[in-house]
Amino acid sequence: MADLDSEVPPLPPRYRFRDLLLGEQGWQSDDRVQVEFYMNENTFKERLKLFFIKNQRSSLRIRLFNFSLKLLSCFLYIIRVLLDDPTQGFGCINTHILSLKVSVALISLFETLLLSYLSYKGNMWEQILRIPFLLEIINAVPFIITIFWPVLRNLFIPVFLNCWLAKHALENMINDLHRAIQRTQSAMFNQVLILISTLLCLIFTCICGIQHLERAGNRLTLFDSLYFCIVTFSTVGFGDVTPKIWPSKLLVVIMICVALVVLPIQFEQLAYLWMERQKSGGNYSRHRAQTEKHVVLCVSSLKIDLLMDFLNEFYAHPRLQDYYVVILCPTEMDAQVRRVLQIPMWSQRVIYLQGSALKDQDLLRAKMDDAEACFILSSRCEVDRTAADHQTILRAWAVKDFAPNCPLYVQILKPENKFHIKFADHVVCEEEFKYAMLALNCICPATSTLITLLVHTSRGQESQQSPEQWQKMYGRCSGNEVYHINLEESTFFAEYEGKSFTYASFHAHKKFGVCLIGVRKEDSKNILLNPGPRYIMSSTDICFYINITKEENSAFEKQEKLPVHSIIASMGTVAIDLQDTGCRTSSRPTLALPSEGGKEGRRPSIAPVLEVADSSSLQTCDLLSDQSEDETTPSDDEVSAGLEYAKGYPPYSPYIGSSPTFCHLLHEKVPFCCLRLDKGCQHNYYEDAKAYGFKNKLIIVAAETAGNGLYNFIVPLRAYYRPKKELNPIVLLLDNPLDDLLRCGITFAANMVVVDKESTMSAEEDYMADAKTIVNVQTLFRLFSSLSIITELTHPANMRFMQFRAKDCYSLALSKLEKKEREKGSNLAFMFRLPFAAGRVFSISMLDTLLYQSFVKDYMISITRLLLGLDTTPGSGFLCSMKITEEDLWIRTYARLYQKLCSSTGDIPIGIYRTESQKLTTSESQISISVEEWEDTKDTKEQISYRSSHRNSTSSDQSDHPLLRRKSMQWARRLSRRVPRHSGKTTEKINQQRMNLYRRSERQELAELVKNRMKHLGLSPAGYDEMNDHQNTLSYILINPSPDTRLELNDIVYLIRPDPLAYVPNSAPSRKDSFCNTVGQDTREETQL
Repeated sequence: MADLDSEVPPLPPRYRFRDLLLGEQGWQSDDRVQVEFYMNENTFKERLKLFFIKNQRSSLRIRLFNFSLKLLSCFLYIIRVLLDDPTQGFGCINTHILSLKVSVALISLFETLLLSYLSYKGNMWEQILRIPFLLEIINAVPFIITIFWPVLRNLFIPVFLNCWLAKHALENMINDLHRAIQRTQSAMFNQVLILISTLLCLIFTCICGIQHLERAGNRLTLFDSLYFCIVTFSTVGFGDVTPKIWPSKLLVVIMICVALVVLPIQFEQLAYLWMERQKSGGNYSRHRAQTEKHVVLCVSSLKIDLLMDFLNEFYAHPRLQDYYVVILCPTEMDAQVRRVLQIPMWSQRVIYLQGSALKDQDLLRAKMDDAEACFILSSRCEVDRTAADHQTILRAWAVKDFAPNCPLYVQILKPENKFHIKFADHVVCEEEFKYAMLALNCICPATSTLITLLVHTSRGQESQQSPEQWQKMYGRCSGNEVYHINLEESTFFAEYEGKSFTYASFHAHKKFGVCLIGVRKEDSKNILLNPGPRYIMSSTDICFYINITKEENSAFEKQEKLPVHSIIASMGTVAIDLQDTGCRTSSRPTLALPSEGGKEGRRPSIAPVLEVADSSSLQTCDLLSDQSEDETTPSDDEVSAGLEYAKGYPPYSPYIGSSPTFCHLLHEKVPFCCLRLDKGCQHNYYEDAKAYGFKNKLIIVAAETAGNGLYNFIVPLRAYYRPKKELNPIVLLLDNPLDDLLRCGITFAANMVVVDKESTMSAEEDYMADAKTIVNVQTLFRLFSSLSIITELTHPANMRFMQFRAKDCYSLALSKLEKKEREKGSNLAFMFRLPFAAGRVFSISMLDTLLYQSFVKDYMISITRLLLGLDTTPGSGFLCSMKITEEDLWIRTYARLYQKLCSSTGDIPIGIYRTESQKLTTSESQISISVEEWEDTKDTKEQISYRSSHRNSTSSDQSDHPLLRRKSMQWARRLSRRVPRHSGKTTEKINQQRMNLYRRSERQELAELVKNRMKHLGLSPAGYDEMNDHQNTLSYILINPSPDTRLELNDIVYLIRPDPLAYVPNSAPSRKDSFCNTVGQDTREETQL
């Protein structure tokens, strides 16, 4: 160790604080050695190579200088030719031009030799035999010789060949230019540049070469040579100018051969690159990106349905008409998409780029850093949806890394993957919304249809020419959407500043026909849906309302006769004028008809909506105090079953990012073995749903797996604002053969939810992905016609196969209507299909428009989550429903119902779910029975008449022919000996059974099949309703109907009810009524309406 210290000299002291303190003692004992790296680059050759070749910027400057020298040499040659006087013979050349040419030659030769030396790799002949080196020697060495031999200064050296060296320098210069600016070169641009430069070099070489060689013959001028070349290459060939000597003729032949070989190769490469560019899409112009606005759509695979949904929804907004849409997709554009993008309406605004969002080069091609927004959609047709989410997450990360300021709109499939993209501006999780809508469909019918219509952009002009009244109303109301406006800038709501929310909502609907559903304070990001009558409107509040169009696009016309009214031009409905009478105190009014103790002939009245909330006039649904009889005093069944509920938050969350919801919980955790419905355990011995004796009807969920998204199905059905007595048992069915369906209690279930299976979402033919689900649901529809089945499909176009009846004329008429609406360009052509209108089927792809609409309405995702119960904001209401019974028909109109709800409970109605009898259709079972009975009677009559006539004709014929009669009798005796004989009663019984089987309808066969199977499983068939068929009814939704809409029996009204936790109601005795859990006493002191 001492030897090593003596051999290695001590290093100089390092200028550190430790060295300053320790002095020489700190570094003398340090045995470290300083090592210098890349010593090979310190040689003179390597430094020259770094400057001339390796460094992009310096190499670019040198090549640019070389390119300029070659062009200068060609320019000097042309000047010398033009200044040459053939009459003087070998005259003196201009000394200035000569000196320039010699200088250019020296510099070019020196540069060529230097680059050859730097590029030398052991093979000298490889450097010498290169064509650029040979051309340089031919053009430069003669000028250097003229320095020492002045006699040769008048020689015409073919310097015009430097044009090929200039072309070579130009190609290298373009490559160095792209390397220097760190951008991907355009192969198309390079190829076009090479083609043009090759063509120019051929023409220039031919012109100067012929003129150079013809100096020994005709002495053609440059213009004559140019004329000859153009005439020759264009295959015209006038013949007035022709070469005279053989060298010039040989040159023409060589140039034509070269052109025939080189140019086709260049054109072929150009055509190939053009085709490849058409596939990849090229680039989005930087100039256009800086002057025009554009958005980027990133998808794994682009299908025609997804493309049209995006374009129709995106360009439905007027202010987005000037935007460009850049599609970035890794796959090649298919034929259908190509045909659509060639339509002039889309070809000018949609640009398709084939590339990956994970590559910065492709993001640069799409000009992602200048985009107004980026939409990243997941591929829901993948078999592995988790893998599809992983791809989406990587795309979102890549875009955020490349363009941090670009707003991100991301669609994710699985809720457990949502927290990876929480940085995105807007996120839509498919399974969250899907299960929440399916859950609300069970308690608020057709919630999926309601949400779908709200998030689609429509003018409400669908089916306005239809003879069907329900189609006109349904189509007109489907145009309602959610809009926002500042209260102080609004004509609708400005006059309600300082008044309660319910007062503003009711009077705005009465006066303008708009439905105020929520507000947002200026200093808050949270939206409050129906904050209740205690909320006072402020001038800085943002109001959210439902209407056909937004206020900025509405025209107002005041009427002289009815000064209170205003008419929205786009809606064409007039609000009902409520008499402004004195406000009288009303204690807890209800929807029930007031008692008949008042004046005779006086119509039922409704209390007015107060400007400021009065606690004595509010009838709230006290969902926290559990004052209802069935909740405060549990029944014997509940006590025996141990069903004791408590309100609280779920102790465990299935995934990160789930919103905590206050809901009903059991006091004790149920053992896992008790969750198996079909198998008994040590705690209970039940093996089917009926043995449990549930008081409420079941909700059956048929799914492939019990994923984390199922949490969003259970929580809305167990939310704290749902009364305990209305909580439905939930049964998860992972496999659905008939035996399992019967065991899980399908015969007495309220709803059955069929979730689209992930394993069937991918198919060779796209629309066949729903085949298994559709056929299974059709089987359930035939076996259990009274069961309410809610189905999720992958493709909206397949909704026409739900509850399919081939002989139903009414369904065929609706199919024609759908085609007409699609031809008119409607985005909601499928809305008139009866299963969709009734809320029996929906496709989650229809909610893709929610993400697209968020670009214009950034609040739509928040409002939708609040409506579905995915998010709970303190003070925000929730979606529920009430049913109109016979006791409620005294209210008569939707406007009076609006007033009744606002004045009593503070609820805000937003729409009606209406069911009507289908008069123009007859079910298949009835048709088949009637046809079969008619055919039976007809056949019986024909057989009787035929037998009698045949008997008469036979007897007459046989009497005329004795031989024939004798043979027929012998044939009858032989047959009678072969056929076994039965008694008269046995024959009659067999015939009766045969006729019963023949006349039995398909519905009866299915009913008998189900009953027999239930008996075989040991289940009682008493609950099976075999003939309760609801196929002769149609249901539809009226969103924000006009105030004068008449209420009908069994109408279901959608309500946004205030948050019960927002305030504690006064304690008072209460009882049940038709639309709330707690009801006060009726009163007769109400405002006359």
